Amino acid sequence: MRRMTVMAGAAVLAVWSAGAWAAKPCDELKGEIDAKLQAKGVKNYTLDIVATDAVKDQKVVGSCEAGSKKIVYARESAMPAGDSAAPKADKPAPTT
Repeated sequence: MRRMTVMAGAAVLAVWSAGAWAAKPCDELKGEIDAKLQAKGVKNYTLDIVATDAVKDQKVVGSCEAGSKKIVYARESAMPAGDSAAPKADKPAPTT
């Protein structure tokens, strides 16, 4: 009887842990992360799917496809379109 209980427990554990290792599609996870960020009012950002070995100094916010890819978050500048740090063409650049 004890052996049967142990085997049943092991079977339940195996089924439960299989879900934790399931490979979630990257587009699905990216959509979920995007929805959470929008719900929190976050603006001016990008989410990109990259290979795990291509991640450098980016902020990783998700892992998908069994860990083979990562979803990285980056803030975009808050400047309105058309603004830039370069001098405008109608204004001459200062001379020294």
